[in-house]
Amino acid sequence: MSFLDHIRRCNNAELSQFEPWFVGAERAGFIHRDFAPVVAARPSPFSHRDGAWHLDSTLDTPARRTAAMRAFLLELRGQGHFKGLWREEAYPVTWEFTRPALLEMERAAVPWFGVRAFGPHMTGYVRHPDGLHIWVPRRSYDKPTFPGQLDNTVAGGQPAGVGLHENLIKECGEEASIPPELARQARAVGFVAYWNQSGMQLKPDIMTCFDLELPDGFTPRANDGEVHSFELWPARRVFETVRDTTEFKYNCNLVLIDFFVRHGLLSADDPGFIPIVSGLRMM
Repeated sequence: MSFLDHIRRCNNAELSQFEPWFVGAERAGFIHRDFAPVVAARPSPFSHRDGAWHLDSTLDTPARRTAAMRAFLLELRGQGHFKGLWREEAYPVTWEFTRPALLEMERAAVPWFGVRAFGPHMTGYVRHPDGLHIWVPRRSYDKPTFPGQLDNTVAGGQPAGVGLHENLIKECGEEASIPPELARQARAVGFVAYWNQSGMQLKPDIMTCFDLELPDGFTPRANDGEVHSFELWPARRVFETVRDTTEFKYNCNLVLIDFFVRHGLLSADDPGFIPIVSGLRMM
């Protein structure tokens, strides 16, 4: 395993297997050719022409699109799609986070329609005399996705109608019992982006990276059942675990590699330095 292997793993999409779908002239996502019969098999808000899918043009406001999409997705859920992952959490459908959403749709359905998801991922670290240490959580063994794997200190998907920093502060409290006055000190330091495919699902996602220097003596505590436990690791141990194993959730590796670059843990003389740094932001 290597840093570049993690980047390749996150960027495994074969876009030739997908067709784009549009809201008016704006691309909203992608639909896999093998999922297309599900979209086309019943009355739906989609039509197909010229090698692309198009949302019904009579749905001319975000609210109308959202309502029509929700009704369609609920029908699919009733037929057994989304495998029990339904969250009742709406994500914005937009290719750029700062632009108004074309519509909102259920989180569980987002990768089935190749919609770009966003979210904050934070690395909480402590300065010790012997160097940086990083708080590493292990995901709950009961989580429906990636149970028991290692994760970023705090991370979460980005629901509609909430700012990234605001969402991070909320997640800090829920996942790690970090109080708001401390969580507000987290700094946005960059982003990672990738195109990941899992079967018929596509995740062309962007994760905003935050750093938070935590006080020596502060211990994150699991609060909402999402985290099994936290451990404080020397940064070198985190570096080697990412480099040599698949113990961390696949996309969390990219956030940590970005941290290693920014904090000087990855040498500029490393033969993989340029492809690693450039590979973290595959837009």
